[in-house]
Amino acid sequence: MKKLLIFLTMAFLPVAAHAQIMKCVGANGRVEFAASCPPGTKAESTGIRNSPSTAPAAAQKSLADRNADFQKRQMEQQENAKKAETKAQDDIDRKQNCESAKSFLSGLQSGGRIAKNDPKTGERVFLDDNERAAEMARAQRAVETNCK
Repeated sequence: MKKLLIFLTMAFLPVAAHAQIMKCVGANGRVEFAASCPPGTKAESTGIRNSPSTAPAAAQKSLADRNADFQKRQMEQQENAKKAETKAQDDIDRKQNCESAKSFLSGLQSGGRIAKNDPKTGERVFLDDNERAAEMARAQRAVETNCK
């Protein structure tokens, strides 16, 4: 007899696992959710089925796939960090070039004597009016290019 009772319990256990979740409202307005409502409560269907065995299991990635994804994310983070570092260095360089160009242009515009070294002789040579105008135009382009 005990064997038959155990067998019947085991046979109907999966049926209980596929029960519908019910909303049970008590006399005092208290709401509970259960597979079956206790006596003295009003049962309302929620439309939710409790069937864990038939629920689609989330596809588990293998350890190798997860490791490959991790490595890919890590490489992307390193590339993004490199790009950000390069951009920051470019911004610093552009700012320094802007300041140098502005300083040189203001020196040219002030009318002071500007000297440069002659590449052939290595001698110090001062700019004449034509060279000054050409240098001012070159300095103005450098300001426009680097000071955006």
